[in-house]
Amino acid sequence: MTEKELLYIEDAVNHEIYMIQTCYEVSDCLSDKSLIKLVNKMIKKHENLLEMFMEIL
Repeated sequence: MTEKELLYIEDAVNHEIYMIQTCYEVSDCLSDKSLIKLVNKMIKKHENLLEMFMEIL
């Protein structure tokens, strides 16, 4: 893997971590159960993507 490819993956990992953290923060502020469920799905999606990136590394 080239240095440029590794930098791309590092950037993608950082984006996924940011999205997960943001979703958790939003979820804590919500009271609507359907919105909480939607945000929890997003959290799961981004955690899965993060896991895939970590497997590459």
